[in-house]
Amino acid sequence: MCAVRVTAMVATGFAAQSILRGAIPSFLSTRPTSLILPTPLHTSAFGICSLPQAIKGDADILLKGVGNKNTIEDVKCIIELAKRASLRREVSHTDFLTPPVLKESMLVLEKLADLKVVAQGGYPEAERCRLSVGHPEALTSDPDNVAALSISGNFSFQPCSHGDFLGAILGTGIVRNKLGDILLQGEKGAHVLVVPELSDFLVSAVDKVGNVSVSCKKIPLLSLEYEPPRTKTLKSIEASLRLDAVASAGFKVSRTKMASLISNGDVRVNWSTVTKSNSTIKTGDMISVSGEGRLKIGEISSTSKGKFAVELIRYL
Repeated sequence: MCAVRVTAMVATGFAAQSILRGAIPSFLSTRPTSLILPTPLHTSAFGICSLPQAIKGDADILLKGVGNKNTIEDVKCIIELAKRASLRREVSHTDFLTPPVLKESMLVLEKLADLKVVAQGGYPEAERCRLSVGHPEALTSDPDNVAALSISGNFSFQPCSHGDFLGAILGTGIVRNKLGDILLQGEKGAHVLVVPELSDFLVSAVDKVGNVSVSCKKIPLLSLEYEPPRTKTLKSIEASLRLDAVASAGFKVSRTKMASLISNGDVRVNWSTVTKSNSTIKTGDMISVSGEGRLKIGEISSTSKGKFAVELIRYL
């Protein structure tokens, strides 16, 4: 199912950048990420440049360059959304995208003509972001398409995890792609990024997280409290780059337990569930394990004995 929708363009917002660092360095700024794509010189038999011809493109050809094959269906929907918006001189927005879909979409949209793209997640280091796409003449200001909520309560004696807050919000009946990042605030609760049209509903619907009674209210994006994630880096020598071997070393659990977690669907690589223990990992991969947290794969090098020295960055 395509996780995209069309809404009206409104005021201004914030940017997201961290996911694009490895692919599009020029997008790194604390303002909304934007990209204006020039018109390539496609000509007809009469030598006349045609904007519709330049915009049209073949989605299948564009998708050949997608590196993460798990994102293809979502990227295809975003391509069609962008092409329609540009041709109609309008602005369209996606829902919140996972980092892999965001990265692949930005790389593909770079190939379309006369298109402006703005990525927003609510704060500079956001992982889950929305894309606004449209013709530069229509997308003239930064859309206000991300809202922030504060969920507060007394969590001193009953701390709640990211999963607890996520579960409470999804328990109201909305789907995951309507939510951006969840920023934990310790004993105070959490700040949550959402699509603006659902903010009023969530304010009235969210009244409990776990066993803790809470209140939910809208807050300005500038009021978001965010601290860069704490990490711990370690190195492991592995005979192979199998998922079960590397993940067990990073999360400090037995390989047998990790293999079981993988087969049960509790392990995700780059936000996609992986159920094969012998899947190969590479530098830049993000491994998430339910109940354990996240692990990023850093530099990988070969040892003199033919093994692999793997840098593991554990999010605390």
